Amino acid sequence: MWKNIKTYIISIAIALAVGGLAAFLTRNSMDIYSEIILPPLAPSSILFPIVWTVLYVFMGIGSARVYQLRRSAPRATEKALTYYAMNLIANFTWSIIFFNFRAYLAAFFWLLLLLYIIIKMIISFEKVSPFAAYLQIPYALWVTFAGYLNFSIWYLNK
Repeated sequence: MWKNIKTYIISIAIALAVGGLAAFLTRNSMDIYSEIILPPLAPSSILFPIVWTVLYVFMGIGSARVYQLRRSAPRATEKALTYYAMNLIANFTWSIIFFNFRAYLAAFFWLLLLLYIIIKMIISFEKVSPFAAYLQIPYALWVTFAGYLNFSIWYLNK
């Protein structure tokens, strides 16, 4: 029992650490949200840390579930966790491109890459654990919405 709980704690901590490090490295650039022209439907900036925390927890739970099933489907698990790692790297990098470099168009294209990786991750998670895959759907939807925001910010502020 403790081993299962420990896997979930570690997996959630990894996901939150990636998000936390990105937030830390972009902390001096977050004020741009109040300085730029925002599109319709742009949420309050207070919403972002709340939503991202929930999404990182879901990512951690999903990856832990996939990891726990590694013996029953080793190849599928390896593929799923590889996409998960790629996702974390791409997610982290987007924050730097968007906030620190303010390269909004480049960030948008990076976000498209991230969305592609997320979809591949969901498909690969589903082969190991449908539950783990379903937990990633809100993440894919949020990143799709972030794409709308990102593209609109580029367009309105070019």
